[in-house]
Amino acid sequence: MDDVADALDEMAGLVLRHLTGREGLSITALASLARLQREGPLRLTTLATAEAVSQPSMSQLVQRLERHGLVSRISDPEDGRASLVALTEPGRALLAARRDDRHRRLAELLAALPEEDAAALRLAMNVALPVVRRLVDAARDPSSQPAGA
Repeated sequence: MDDVADALDEMAGLVLRHLTGREGLSITALASLARLQREGPLRLTTLATAEAVSQPSMSQLVQRLERHGLVSRISDPEDGRASLVALTEPGRALLAARRDDRHRRLAELLAALPEEDAAALRLAMNVALPVVRRLVDAARDPSSQPAGA
């Protein structure tokens, strides 16, 4: 399995280096924005835990994102004393623009492939992507693994 781990690590590195945006946002900032888009408003402590950073670090990150207008704090409807961090429309627009830019960059790369390489890559992705999704899902929720796994 070391060869699979090495190959996945190399592939992730190659793709990330090619697709990394130039907005000056850290991977943690972008991951936090993406989580807020997927899951909706979250308490700062929940966001910090989900992104595996300390609460003080997340607090500083959220303050920076607020200054850039990418997130806002809203009142928690379940506890008026607490607040939630929510993605703003400019935050959604930034994520959409980054996604569009990544797709454009990938399309440019893929367009340069000979047809047989494109077909091989398509087949590899159709096989590998569902397996990697299950792997990541199982890592997030070990109780979801089938018995004996």
